[in-house]
Amino acid sequence: MRVVLLLALLPALSGCGLAAAPCRLGSAVLKIFPYVGKSAAQPTDACAAAIDP
Repeated sequence: MRVVLLLALLPALSGCGLAAAPCRLGSAVLKIFPYVGKSAAQPTDACAAAIDP
């Protein structure tokens, strides 16, 4: 089962996806907060979009 999971995640973590992962993770964490999360996450969303279009 671990091998299947690893093979499924491998394309997402290759190349630019790996470089954009911290931006995407930060964005997901910021979006947890109600009312301000979406606007606070805009810079990290832009970062991820610039790295991995």
